[in-house]
Amino acid sequence: MDLIDSFIEKASKHPARIVYPEGGDERIVVAACKAGTMGIAEPIILGDPEEVQKIATEKNVSLDKVRIISPATDEAALNKYAEIYAADRGVKVGVGRKLVKKPLSFGGMMVKNGDADGMVAGVASATASVIQAAALTVGFQKGLATPSSFFIMIVPVFEGEKDKLFVFADCAVNIQPNARQLADIGVASGTNARTLLGMDPKIAFLSFSTKGSASHADVDKVIKAFEIAKETAPDLEIDGELQADAAIVARVAAKKVKESAVAGKANVLIFPDLDSANMCYKLVQYLAGAKAVGPILQGFAKPVNDMSRGASVADLIGVTAITVIQAGN
Repeated sequence: MDLIDSFIEKASKHPARIVYPEGGDERIVVAACKAGTMGIAEPIILGDPEEVQKIATEKNVSLDKVRIISPATDEAALNKYAEIYAADRGVKVGVGRKLVKKPLSFGGMMVKNGDADGMVAGVASATASVIQAAALTVGFQKGLATPSSFFIMIVPVFEGEKDKLFVFADCAVNIQPNARQLADIGVASGTNARTLLGMDPKIAFLSFSTKGSASHADVDKVIKAFEIAKETAPDLEIDGELQADAAIVARVAAKKVKESAVAGKANVLIFPDLDSANMCYKLVQYLAGAKAVGPILQGFAKPVNDMSRGASVADLIGVTAITVIQAGN
């Protein structure tokens, strides 16, 4: 079964309440309606009800399974969220009201306060805006303070294994993460590999050095990140610093690493910066014919996912299913 199809099937067993803040975009309306009809989510669209209804009529989709909320006019919700935000942030209620009236922040407050289980946004907003709104409202996963992203890479053939799954992080958000941020990326990625994909995560912090084979400040950063990650999540199998071949190829690891539960078996690859991560996932995608699913956001206390502004309805449905599964976990 195709991976996205498997996500959709899994989501349909335990649908969750997903809020879509960009109700003025026709793709959102169509995707939310279809997600409701398919039974993978209980969709909540934020927007002007008349505009949403007009789009649904034009696109011949049913709003029967969809709830529509107007952040601009729902006074009870605005007051509630403004007071909660103000109390959390130590600001005046008027300041909180001005912020939570914005659809991204309103959606984030719904998720934070249990009025929705996850949020899908980004088709009409910059990634930075989605992340900022989520950080201010939903907040971060316990023990973490870094929003990041990962790609699921499905490699057709690797070392004799077909459709080998890898998690690559962070390929889309953090440009030059420091050691603390890199550790957070590793822990979040390993957790998602386990909960979303059912993988036994073996997390490798990648470098151009393997276990001291080279000396440089960039290597020191990776070593420090590995140490922090191990302390943060002792239940996860983590190793570093490792070169890419020592991380994923057993015969290479046997020559370069004495003892490791990860070397030669890694399936969660943590890159030291956005340059290496972004270039590598695209090279693997096109040179190896791999399928890249993502980027999927992580690190927040509850699931928030960002979409490309060129995303299709099918993309939105796939990410909705992923968000539902994350919410269940």
